[in-house]
Amino acid sequence: LHHPMYFFLSQLAFADICFSTSVTPNMLVNFLVERNPISYHGCVIQLSSTAVFGAVECFLLAIMAYDRFVAIYKPLLYSIKMSTQVCVQFLIVAYMGSFLNASSFTICYYFLFFCGPNRVNHFFCDFAPLVELSCSENSIPVVVPSFTAGSIILFTVFVIIVSYMYIFITILKMRSNEGRHKAFSTCTAHLTAVSLYFGTIIFIYVLPKSSYSTDQNKVVSVFYMVVIPMLNPIIYSLR
Repeated sequence: LHHPMYFFLSQLAFADICFSTSVTPNMLVNFLVERNPISYHGCVIQLSSTAVFGAVECFLLAIMAYDRFVAIYKPLLYSIKMSTQVCVQFLIVAYMGSFLNASSFTICYYFLFFCGPNRVNHFFCDFAPLVELSCSENSIPVVVPSFTAGSIILFTVFVIIVSYMYIFITILKMRSNEGRHKAFSTCTAHLTAVSLYFGTIIFIYVLPKSSYSTDQNKVVSVFYMVVIPMLNPIIYSLR
């Protein structure tokens, strides 16, 4: 349990719990009562917390891909490349980047002006429905959060793709079928988690809004905020 993989798994579990908890309790209350108001500052707290832990999950999945890359591509250097100090440094960078992402959302939220009626067409305070409600003419508060969130997604996806390119090249060079099977088995759970999470994130934040409806957005949001955090422990437990 002192291996880097388990260290990052524990951090992923913590991020999943916080990510889901920031939305799910309020969502369940909204299902039970007819009136479901949320305060102005309560909305920004919910928005910033989802921005923090959503980004943390992106960073952690990228770090775990790099961890698998080092374990398979450079196994003799694994203990040095992924020492406890390095793992902690990776984690600090992940949280710093995530708080920077959340700060951009929070600051830009306070630059939005709402004229009313302020009915959010979603089950939580996501940024896109809030932008639709606002009567601000300035486009900067809309562009900046999209840029920071998009940069994090592109960077983490790039790290994952490059890591797995080297992993697959290394696996194909292995002569024994047993070695290949062992290498593939160490990556299966992570690849499944990456495919589920980034697939839904890209659907919401990267694809053009005209390609899907608001109702589809809500369904996919439930999937990556509630279902995936619940599935991750099961996916990693199967191994």
